[in-house]
Amino acid sequence: MARHKLTDSKIRSLTKPGIYGDGDGLYLRVMNGAGDTARKSWVFIWKRFGARREIGLGRYGSGAWNVTLAAARAKADEAREIIGAGGDPKSDLSERKAAAVAVTFGKIADEYIETMQTKWKGRQTLPAWNRFASAYVKSIRGVPIDKVSTDDVVRVIRPMWHDKPETATKVRERIKLVLDHAKARGLRSGDNPAQWKGHLDQILPPPEKLVRGHHAALPYTEVPAFVGNLRTVDGIGAAALEFVVLTAVRSGEARGATWDEIDLDAALWTIPAERMKGGKEHRVPLSGRALEILRVMKARAINGLVFPGRGGDRMLSDMTLAKTLKSAGAGAYTVHGFRSTFRDWVADETTFQREVAEAALAHAVGDAVERAYRRGDALAKRRKLMEAWASYCATVKGGNVLPMNRRAAE
Repeated sequence: MARHKLTDSKIRSLTKPGIYGDGDGLYLRVMNGAGDTARKSWVFIWKRFGARREIGLGRYGSGAWNVTLAAARAKADEAREIIGAGGDPKSDLSERKAAAVAVTFGKIADEYIETMQTKWKGRQTLPAWNRFASAYVKSIRGVPIDKVSTDDVVRVIRPMWHDKPETATKVRERIKLVLDHAKARGLRSGDNPAQWKGHLDQILPPPEKLVRGHHAALPYTEVPAFVGNLRTVDGIGAAALEFVVLTAVRSGEARGATWDEIDLDAALWTIPAERMKGGKEHRVPLSGRALEILRVMKARAINGLVFPGRGGDRMLSDMTLAKTLKSAGAGAYTVHGFRSTFRDWVADETTFQREVAEAALAHAVGDAVERAYRRGDALAKRRKLMEAWASYCATVKGGNVLPMNRRAAE
């Protein structure tokens, strides 16, 4: 298409309102006025997916804030290159990028938290994300979101990669989520620099926790001896930890248990959906030993919490269970790992069906038939399973039924 149809002298002579082409998408628009008083400005027009699009390139003239004929042609050339590469001049012209207010990683992290917090159920999730945004990624909060690079991500996580692998892993995962969020909003493009597989795994060695692929779990062959030791440890923390082991629930589900969730006569604990990771109500059949623990705790009850923490007005902390685990001689393992321990025992030492074991862990399983084990006669099957698990845990005796000292372990 022919270009450079206009000249400065011709432009100065244009007085009639209209649009005059310089060629290949560049036009001069003349608006009301006569002679030198006519308003003249540059526009670039093109089609995208069959629709007409237009972008202003500035007012014709020389001096500050004006655009000469030569400058307008240079901008038009840039616009053509952008279109040819599949871009959009409205956002990709260099002068527009330079003029745009930088949207920083910190700003997007804060917006992500504001957007997503309503779906987070855990009590510690929001505080953890706030710590992430304010402290862990402080060094990159000011980096434009579209400029966050692999070097930026590594700079944040490398200092804690070996000493605090779980924290480093969570920080990396959260950086990735924020960057994915930004990409979905059209604020960045390309690969995610916080991606582990095929990217950061080629730069950083896998931390120990990732090598295992799960929380460190006590071998089930050592559970009876551990429970024997645990029964010699004083305090509410020991009672709560044994209850976690016996019920195969998550730590937070047990620590947050309230008396209105528990039916001692029916030997049943019903955890409401809002306290479950999967967002679905979970019924836990209680073994004889689990009921013993609950009856002792009921006699001590000072409020609605089954396992109250320090002062009695809040639930027991996760740290208390970790300390109790160490006191009972299993400090190298994690509380959450007992779920894996239970699952391994079911698979290796019993004939209970896989679906029953998965239902006991509140795991969603395969198709509708498998999921049906969460209802009806599955409760009876799970009751037998949990009673068998409690009997196995008690193979080695140790201590009293429950230390009665009222001193809290927190």
